[in-house]
Amino acid sequence: MREKARIRAAIVCVLMASIFTGYSARLIYLQVSKHEEYTALAAQKHSIRLAVPARRGLIFDRNGEILATNIPVRKVVIDGSHVNNPDALASLAASSLDLPESALRQELKTSSKYKVLRPDLAEDKAIALQKAMEEKSLRGIYFHQNTTRTYPNGPMLSHVLGFLSRKDPDDEHVVGVDGVERSMEETLCGEEGFRHIERDRTGREIVIYRGQEQAARNGQNVQLTIDMGLQAILEAEMESAFKELKPENAIGLIIQPKTGEILALANRPTFDLNLINAAKPEQMKNRAILDMVEPGSTFKIVVASAALNERTVTEKSLIYCENGSFSYGGRILRDHHGYGQMNVHDILMKSSNIGSAKMALMMGDEKFYEYVRRFGFGERSGVQLPGEIPGLVHPPARWDKLTITRMPMGHSVAVTPLQMAMAMAVVANGGKLMRPHIIQSIKDADGNVVRQSEPEVVREVVPPGVAGFVNRALTEVVSAHGTAALASVAGFTVAGKTGTAQKVNPKGGYSEGKYVVSFVGYMPAEDPEFVCLILIDDAKISPSLNYGGLVAAPIFSRVAEKAARYLDLTPAPRAGPILPIAMRDTDTTEFRQ
Repeated sequence: MREKARIRAAIVCVLMASIFTGYSARLIYLQVSKHEEYTALAAQKHSIRLAVPARRGLIFDRNGEILATNIPVRKVVIDGSHVNNPDALASLAASSLDLPESALRQELKTSSKYKVLRPDLAEDKAIALQKAMEEKSLRGIYFHQNTTRTYPNGPMLSHVLGFLSRKDPDDEHVVGVDGVERSMEETLCGEEGFRHIERDRTGREIVIYRGQEQAARNGQNVQLTIDMGLQAILEAEMESAFKELKPENAIGLIIQPKTGEILALANRPTFDLNLINAAKPEQMKNRAILDMVEPGSTFKIVVASAALNERTVTEKSLIYCENGSFSYGGRILRDHHGYGQMNVHDILMKSSNIGSAKMALMMGDEKFYEYVRRFGFGERSGVQLPGEIPGLVHPPARWDKLTITRMPMGHSVAVTPLQMAMAMAVVANGGKLMRPHIIQSIKDADGNVVRQSEPEVVREVVPPGVAGFVNRALTEVVSAHGTAALASVAGFTVAGKTGTAQKVNPKGGYSEGKYVVSFVGYMPAEDPEFVCLILIDDAKISPSLNYGGLVAAPIFSRVAEKAARYLDLTPAPRAGPILPIAMRDTDTTEFRQ
């Protein structure tokens, strides 16, 4: 009996040991081998990976005025596992969230643990709703700190700044889709952070169980070359002209010729950056870099500069202008008035089509084309704005027999307004083509400069002496004898050129009675502080009045006069022809310095 009892006891002990050994092995397996797997499952079930948004960098003008900033809002999210009364919660929250009550109720009943309802609820609404939920003991909707982009100046500078949009309707993240917001996206956006949190059954965060955390890296700030004082002047004049003349569109630019800095840029029509959903596509186009136009007579500075630099003509050369009617290639080229013998100075001052065409003929196709390209036409300028087009300049192999006589007067070529302004800046800057830029510097949150933009010379187009001679001729354009007397500014010497071109018909040929008129000039002519372009597309006025000298020149005059006061330029009443520094005390028949 005793032996049997010992056997039974041994068997029981072995069985118990086996059972406990099995349990121990299972525990070791679960706690060691499966630790990471079950930890992840637990985290997935009880914790939330909460995004920590990066603050988007600010945009400033050159003087530190804020152009784009962020205002605090709350991101509204649902945690479906915490919703205790979806019907009551939907009834309470629908109006505050601007959502249909039925749709919100469905979301509350079916949503997973974390779904964004609103990325940008105003803080006052969020605080009021949160308080009302607490009073009624409702839970399941949470509010996290966030920001939304705002533009203090509304429609001003809209085409430069651009705007933000979500990648898709269900994505809470925004990216720049136009303007500086797009071109500087990587600089402005920063890098989103995150943290893992756990909540109790009432939805409160259990702080002691807060898990892995990574701070957000805020975006850097961007400072533009734009001067909002000049921008306000330009915007006001463009708006007034747009209302009065009712054109298809209007474009204005102010540029510092010595550095290539864009000081102001305005397009009409325009739109409010804070009401982007109300904007129409035609209002959102930055026409200064996206529109192609035939420049008209402003292009004559190219052929005059080229012919002088190549010594095809000299200051004293006389060109017979056929008394206003020149037959070439089976077609008649006409001047507005009949002229006989004219020198280069007078051809520019009187804007002779025939004189300009003859200078190009004397140079030849290839050489003239070379200078067209040297002035920057037919290539992108490289300005830090998205979507810029190169314009259209056909090589001589694609010219017909009339092109050589039409291109010098700004036909058979398509350019952007920015290219026109930069070409005039070549003359104002002593013959150098500058790279236009609109980004002055990149700064960190403490205002320290991370990167500074420097003026960049693309190339010397013509030597200073040639630019100086063209400059003198352009001052005569803005005189009682020239085509742009209405561009003058009391107390200052203005230089510039008018342009009047019949509008190209998209279906071919030209539109009857429709014109693109412009004036691009600079002042003071002896030491230019700014170049300003005004372009008006299809003003609703009589064709007999629709000329650059009658429409665009007076707008330039008003802008330039106010800009001179703003920049505190000292008036210097004109006393005879202006000679730039490069031309003073030199033989004016010699153009190379």
